[in-house]
Order: sequence, then structure tokens, then C-alpha cells
Amino acid sequence: MGIPWVQKYKPKKLEEIVGNREVALAFGKWLRDRLSGRNVKPAALLHGPPGVGKTLTVEIAAQQFNLELVELNASDFRTKEAIERIAGGAAMQASLFGYTGKLIFLDEIDGITSEDRGGIPAVVELVKYSRFPVVLTANDPWDPSFRELRGLCEMFKYDRIRSTSIVAYLRQICKMEGITPEDEALKAIAEHAEGDVRAALNDLQMVAQGAKKLTKEMVMGLYYRTQQQSAFEVLRRLFSAKTAITAKMAMEGSLVDFDTLIKWINENIPYQYEDVEELSAAYDALSKADIYYARVKRSQNWDLFKYVIDFATAGVALAKRKPFKFVKYQFPKDILMLSATKEERTVKNEILSKIRERCHISRRRATIEYLPYLQLIFSENPEVGHRIAKELKLSKEAIDYLSGRAA
Repeated sequence: MGIPWVQKYKPKKLEEIVGNREVALAFGKWLRDRLSGRNVKPAALLHGPPGVGKTLTVEIAAQQFNLELVELNASDFRTKEAIERIAGGAAMQASLFGYTGKLIFLDEIDGITSEDRGGIPAVVELVKYSRFPVVLTANDPWDPSFRELRGLCEMFKYDRIRSTSIVAYLRQICKMEGITPEDEALKAIAEHAEGDVRAALNDLQMVAQGAKKLTKEMVMGLYYRTQQQSAFEVLRRLFSAKTAITAKMAMEGSLVDFDTLIKWINENIPYQYEDVEELSAAYDALSKADIYYARVKRSQNWDLFKYVIDFATAGVALAKRKPFKFVKYQFPKDILMLSATKEERTVKNEILSKIRERCHISRRRATIEYLPYLQLIFSENPEVGHRIAKELKLSKEAIDYLSGRAA
């Protein structure tokens, strides 16, 4: 498995960002003004659906302006002690390692819940008192609890990227990879990605890497094959490998993304290895792979990715001391749980989206204040429920969900 194309072809300048170029450049202007001390808002809030370039914009901007990117998580804002540590640390102390300053980055602030004792007020304090620019991202920034925070932020809206823009981008990648693509093949990938450039590029790499021509049949073949079959085959080849080379080859051509494969390997080591020393050696190798992978993502030094592959494949495979035996491989538990609830979550998301569009409210408010009453109405008064369903243009699955008839 080579370097992921999303990293290989990662834009180096804001003007190279696909689809949301103008808003990325506008963000760059805000950051330049903020760094030069001009009278602009102290923070920026980039909002929009996943895969449209929000995080990418922040990473590129940090590189362009030679800023140390300090990434904070929602979990950092849950206690008073953690808030003080951050406010007195990353947000106030000068940068090291030759950077001209810092860029404080908090991704997906809508992941901060009302149960977090620090919560949004802590983010507000961080924005007010940080020496450095603060950048936030969110899928949905319109929750009422974000009102004060929004007032402190310059807002940048990222839209889903049009299929035509994705097709043009994929065609450029094909040219650089020496691949001749059919128009219908690129259109199929773009439509399947639903505005997510990362997903489109990952799919292109899966189906076209090493090929000279890309056809629509190749693309549709990719989407019809199941990840389950591919994962099982990778595990069988990996655990049965007798040399480092054959172990590393087990991942070549896999249809499953690397992060998911690591979950499969982690889940199935105890099924394949029973000896304590085997288990210890295998998990030690996998932990080293995880450490290197975190370092790669943090530093963006993808030359280190080869060590991740070495530990995750050869390290795990060569831990065995006994002959390979066939076992029944298991789904990673977190993937299994997500799969079991995927259909229900899809229907629920449809309902919440319709409520938000019709009533102009946040997703959180739709979930707490509207959804429970709709379920009561649909189950107790189907006639009124029918009128509401017609007004919201709900699908049969959504009506069944609200009526309590969903399987």
C-alpha cells in the first residue's frame, strides 16, 4: 500500500483547494489581517458538511503563514482544570521550533456537549484571551448555545462540492498518474462521493492505482464488492505470511481503508494467536504502528508511513511461533455497532434535516424539542401524523420510524 493519494496530492496553497477556493482565500485574508493586528474578529468559524475542505484549509494556512498548528479536542474543554491548562499554555506561550506564531485549532465544536462542565463558555474564554488566532470548525454552528461564540467569530461557509468540480479534479489526478479515464467512470465516482473530495480521491486510488485505463465497469465493480470480503482476505494473507515481504503484500490492492484495516487486525489478533508471547509481540508491533501513524498525521511527514506499514503487517505476522491455522474472523466491535444502527440513523437524520429546513432551527433543538412530540403524534394520532408527513415530505421509512413500526 503506497502513500494515500489524499496526502500525495494534498494542496500546498489555499488557491489550490477544490470547490471552496473563494471561501478558503477569504479565510486566508482574515488570518493575514488577524496576524498583522488589524481590527478583525479574534476567531474564525469554518462550517459545512464533512469532506469539503475545512480542516484542509486550516492545515494549509498554518503552513503558508509558518504557524505552529495546535490542535485541541472537544475533550479538552470539559473541566475547569483542563481549561486553565490550555488557556495558560498553548494559547498564551510563544511558539518554538522556528515558527512565527501559533494557530489554535478546535475541530468540530458541535461535538462539545451540554454535559461538559467546561463546554462552550470555555471556548469563548479561549477566543477572548488567546494571544494567537483561534480557528473553529463545525458541521452545524447554529445551535443557540453557540450564539456568543458566533459573535466573536468571522463565519466562513463551506458548501458541498459540485460533481463537475470533483470530476475535473479527478481528471487532473488521472493525468498525473498516467491513467486514461472514461468520463462516465469519473462521473460515477463523483456522484458516489456526494460532494466529499476525500472520499472521491480515495475511491479513485482504490480502483485505478497501477492501471492505465479507468472504465465505468471498473468503478461499479468497486462499489459492488463488499468490504467484508476484502477485509477477511487481507487478514488471512497477513496472518498466514511467513516473511516480512509477503506480510506487507497482504495489504496491496485492499478495498478497505487503512484505519479500518487496523481495527480488523486489532480485533482478530487474539483469535489468531493463543500463545501469550505471540499475543504480546503482535500487540507490541501494532502499538508501534499506532505511535508512528499518530506521528505521521501530526507532522504530515508521510515518509514515516512505511514504518507504520512495516509494524502493522510484518511486525504482527512475524509474531507467530506456531503454524497458521484457519479461524473465524470477527468484525471490529465498533464497526459492528455502527452497522447495526446505520439504517435507523439514516432515517433519523432524514427526519431531523426536514425539521431543520422547515422550522429553521438547529439539529440539537430538533432532536430535543420536536422529535419526541412527533413520535407521540404519529403513534397516537395517525391522521395528524399523515398531514405532518405530507407537509415535511417524509419517506415511508421515516413515517414508520415515527410511528414506532420500524423494524
